[in-house]
Amino acid sequence: MALSDRLELVNPSEIRKLFDLAQGIEGVISLGIGEPDFDTPAHIKEYAKEALDKGLTHYSPNSGILELREAVAEKLKKHNKINVDPKTQIMITVGTNQQILMGLSTFLKDNEEVLIPSPMFVSYAPAVILAGGKPIEVPTYEENEFRLSVDELKKYITPRTRALIINSPNNPTGAVLTKKDLKEIADFAVEHDLIILSDEVYEYFVYDGVKNYSIASLNGMFERTITMNGFSKTFAMTGWRLGFVAAPEWIIEKMIRFQMYNATCPVTFIQYAAAKALRDERSWEAIEEMRREYERRRNLVWKRLNEMGLPTVKPKGAFYIFPRIKDTGLSSKEFSELMTKEAKVVLVPGTAFGQAGEGYIRISYATAYEKLEEAMDRIEKVLKDKKLV
Repeated sequence: MALSDRLELVNPSEIRKLFDLAQGIEGVISLGIGEPDFDTPAHIKEYAKEALDKGLTHYSPNSGILELREAVAEKLKKHNKINVDPKTQIMITVGTNQQILMGLSTFLKDNEEVLIPSPMFVSYAPAVILAGGKPIEVPTYEENEFRLSVDELKKYITPRTRALIINSPNNPTGAVLTKKDLKEIADFAVEHDLIILSDEVYEYFVYDGVKNYSIASLNGMFERTITMNGFSKTFAMTGWRLGFVAAPEWIIEKMIRFQMYNATCPVTFIQYAAAKALRDERSWEAIEEMRREYERRRNLVWKRLNEMGLPTVKPKGAFYIFPRIKDTGLSSKEFSELMTKEAKVVLVPGTAFGQAGEGYIRISYATAYEKLEEAMDRIEKVLKDKKLV
């Protein structure tokens, strides 16, 4: 099947539709887009200016500048317990999103299946389809804090299963896989000879003393894992579009080939700024400040949602919360539309994240505390006025 035919099989993101809708509503509070409301730390912007002044405005290698790849390797060794060769096992990408399609394209054959825990990030299934594969949703459940279980994976494995995508901390549920979870998933992957794509873009935003782990750090797992990450969430650099991926040399070589004929390379002066940022203690201080504020906001939203009659699992990570709205009698789409029109609060219906998302909505608390308070007041008022709780 030609790529043009595959494009007909994927739809525009429901989140982007809501984002566009929100732009035309006066006084709206948008809790839909997963974007930090913090500005990029000042010292990172200064590094970018420094790079411009140095004339770093030309092409970089397709794999990214070596200085950044080396800084990423240092970070992975120190924070993730993953040992990599920066010359052959790391590449820099234009954001993290493109890594999904590029990574899948290095090994996936026509109609091979990719297991994806659902609810899931909106880009996963379309990327599998565009790469020629078949996405298979594996449901996760509120009763297990939306964490993926091997017992559920076993129900969906077939001879055509080739890969598994995991995302911890998770978008949209905020679930964080435990080390025990990851060991069981790793054993499952080895048993069935699966490649794992591990999306770790929210790795530093964990709460209640929870620790996040990288599956590639487990014994023998690096050779079958594509670790996807970037700077958008961690460093509040969404508009800078810069990511990094660590994987076995044969996968990186093919991904570089893909990038060579697609984006050529990421922006050179931004790569320079990111390399400096990774080695600057101020960056990690800024991340911790953001993490503490996200935790404060999470506590507010979780408390208010439960008080107003929307049962909600307390998320352990990321900056999303996934309340159950089944008891209102509305579908997730109906609930989202009602709140957009009546409360002027934009929420994302759970169905935007797969079949297992029905009956839930996603709220991003990556917005100011005061706005979150106002949004909760508005939602609660509509619920009471409509006698939905």
